Amino acid sequence: MTRTDAPDSAPAGPPQSDATTAPPATPDTHRAPAPAHPADRIRGALRRIGAIVRIPFTGPGSALAWGAAALTFALYAALAVRDQQRMLTGGYDLGIFEETVRAYAHGHLPYVALKGLHYNELGDHFSPIWAVLAPFYLLFPSPYTLLLAQAALFAVGVVPLMRWAVRAVSRPAALVVGFGYGLSWGIASAAGFDVHEIAFAVPLLSFSATALGHRRWRAAAAWALPLLLVKEDLGLTLGAIGVYIALHGARRLGAAVAATGVLGTVLEVKVLIPAFNTNGSYGYAGKIGAFQGGILGAPRDVLNFVTPETKIVTVLLLLAVAGFIGLRSPLTLLAVPTLAWRFLSDNQSYWGTAAQYSAVLMPIVFAGFVDALARLRAAGHPESAKTARTALIASLVATAVLVPDYPLWNLVHTSTWRTSARIAAARQVMAEIPDGVTIATGDQLVPQLTDRDTVYLLIPETPAAPPEYVLFDTENPDNFPLRPGEQAQLIKTFRKDGYRTLADRDGYLLLEQ
Repeated sequence: MTRTDAPDSAPAGPPQSDATTAPPATPDTHRAPAPAHPADRIRGALRRIGAIVRIPFTGPGSALAWGAAALTFALYAALAVRDQQRMLTGGYDLGIFEETVRAYAHGHLPYVALKGLHYNELGDHFSPIWAVLAPFYLLFPSPYTLLLAQAALFAVGVVPLMRWAVRAVSRPAALVVGFGYGLSWGIASAAGFDVHEIAFAVPLLSFSATALGHRRWRAAAAWALPLLLVKEDLGLTLGAIGVYIALHGARRLGAAVAATGVLGTVLEVKVLIPAFNTNGSYGYAGKIGAFQGGILGAPRDVLNFVTPETKIVTVLLLLAVAGFIGLRSPLTLLAVPTLAWRFLSDNQSYWGTAAQYSAVLMPIVFAGFVDALARLRAAGHPESAKTARTALIASLVATAVLVPDYPLWNLVHTSTWRTSARIAAARQVMAEIPDGVTIATGDQLVPQLTDRDTVYLLIPETPAAPPEYVLFDTENPDNFPLRPGEQAQLIKTFRKDGYRTLADRDGYLLLEQ
């Protein structure tokens, strides 16, 4: 066992010197040390944290793992870049989060014009983790900064899992884990839908779950604690990690982590988010609506947890990518908090496999997979070896079969690599818009402009602060959030208010105040 994988219970520290050889005490020996400078204390704390949460660049399996991460990054970066270039991204959510990061980069609170004047994004979801990207955005002020950062975060998550698999199982098993995670439907679905804060949670959970597998309790806790800065519901996952630590090793540390997670979620939902929200409330309380009458207070709530069948399909696909042996590991149970709030919600978009909601489950599921394989190998029985081989084959097959159903498959389509004449026309029209102005447009065009202008979303109501420019896509029948017919009426309204045509090309109409 290497030093970085040693459990926290292992003896550590320098040997104590013999008392008979200690130098005689002098008056200076009893003099109180000078208080440390605050900067020295901070540096010392960072060094201690760094010693716990090391990112492995060397050691068994590192080259293989980082090679897989590089390939994973290339795939998801290509998907994201082409989606943005083909205008398949949207104001909801890429535009929102670019305005968020842009505000942080310029030293402001994350006010998001897309959601209204003086709308603070911290009043929607508590995700101050976006501030981490502010320095990068200052250097490269572009939506591509966010898209590439997300691809990198997803890719890094494969590293600890593959290194663990190499050492605990075998290199072929590590390749299966890397293949399954890198092409997993949960990551692919998230990568195909703009950017989201949960991208930060994926590597945090991957490193934390791997540390749990190595019984490195402090490292597991340190990697998991930043989940409180990613999104308010992830405090529940942090709580589950704390319970795992308490049950399997360090009771006091585990209890502290569990309490921090649960209380952190309560604080964010009940105090922090309402404090930033214009309505003084938490707008997503309905996603845990089934709990509002008590924890599973009626048999109907239990039935709602497993119906309709969409929820069963989601669980089956989670089990499939782990070769149907993930439940042999208690690590897999860390997925329960996320599945609980999703399945008990009345919002159908939370139940299935689309969008970003399952990305945080992928590192948990594959950590459980590696742990289960390691347990089978440690058993040393021929039946255990056969079960492990069957599970690895099942994981490979499940991953390969599912890939065509999710966004990563778009990379094999020739249309992905072509730019249509309409997109070229849209770029010509947008070139007429000066930098630093206010503009209102539809969801699809928003992230093409948020890096240089203040962008509002077109809505049927007259905006409180009329934009300097308005951009319409008159050939797009699905011009969210406008309903059919509302766009034509809105064009008439703006013309009546004195806006003139600045450009009109291939269905893209640009009006100037």
